[in-house]
Amino acid sequence: MTTPHTIAVLGLGRMGSAMATRLAAQDWDVVGWTRSGRTSGTVKLTDDPNEAVAQADLVLLALFDGPACQQVLDDVRDALRTDTIVLNTSTIAPAEASRLARQLGQSYVHAPLLGSVPSVAAGALQILAAADQNALDRVRPVLETLGTVRPVDDASTAAALKLIANNSLAGAVLALRDSLRQGDALGLPRAQVLDVLELGQLGGLVARKRPFLLGESPAATAEFTIDALTKDMALLAAVSDTPLRSAAGVADTPAAPEADIAIAATVSAVEDTVLEPLRAYIRGHATGDPTHFRDAFLATAHIEGIRDGAFVSWRLDEYCALFQGRPAPDEPIRSRRIDAIDVHGNVATATMTLSHGADTFTDIFLLVRADDSWRIANKAYHRHS
Repeated sequence: MTTPHTIAVLGLGRMGSAMATRLAAQDWDVVGWTRSGRTSGTVKLTDDPNEAVAQADLVLLALFDGPACQQVLDDVRDALRTDTIVLNTSTIAPAEASRLARQLGQSYVHAPLLGSVPSVAAGALQILAAADQNALDRVRPVLETLGTVRPVDDASTAAALKLIANNSLAGAVLALRDSLRQGDALGLPRAQVLDVLELGQLGGLVARKRPFLLGESPAATAEFTIDALTKDMALLAAVSDTPLRSAAGVADTPAAPEADIAIAATVSAVEDTVLEPLRAYIRGHATGDPTHFRDAFLATAHIEGIRDGAFVSWRLDEYCALFQGRPAPDEPIRSRRIDAIDVHGNVATATMTLSHGADTFTDIFLLVRADDSWRIANKAYHRHS
């Protein structure tokens, strides 16, 4: 077993540059190359990836996605020595990881990383490493300089586990967004809300991102970008073929792609204009005045569901005729809440729960934006008795 001494780092983005810097500081001979034009002042650079690879015992990939990994490896394939190990730390799809493992055989180590730039600097990454045992033994000293090695059975599994880990991060960011939005709605000071959240399950994320969340460092360098997390969630949604709310939730964040993921927790998840027709709909039920429903719905809307065991599809006029212009006798004990709303450009979906006496209704809405205002295009409901 020969431990690599010369390391070519292909990809000097945030993580690649951080890894190159740490490895160089630990006396490895590091040469870097980047597709993006970013430079690092701490390691030797070359304009030609083949030149970097030709010198290397170990080629470390830190690239944005699977196609980038394939393209770079195709470009440098002739420069790879037979004894060179390719260590891929990029977040890619399981099928892409499997394909690279088949192409490179026992010289390929798939090792996605859990952690961001500060974890690299501290040597505290968690590394999901899948490889032939001999290859893993050869690169272990390099990996252990970066963090803790957690062996995984195969490249596909390692890639899938990384996507699952990033999904939990996306979920935490969106949960934080909801908490901050509710705190704002209640008029609570942002710093006080963060103090409380830091005591709970979101504490680690809040502690790391507090300056972002308080708006104190909007121009700071991102550790993990919205663009990268969006890409990862899209990969997971595609390969799992199961619903994934975080994919849409992160992708629809109104912020620059290069912004830190913490920004996704600070932006408004829903504009008030989207809520206006839903609030008009609530007023219609609260007052019994059908005028509010005409404000909420498009004139062409239909309201559909099961009533007395039969499917009904009312036009708006038919639906409005059910209301007599006065509140229900038990209105003081009735309640309605908007449970969820997802906006995608000019269309949106929303879910509402209505507790009306002995019955609870789940209403599902399709909304559209036309002429700069939102209206409900259709509603379907389920009645729980």
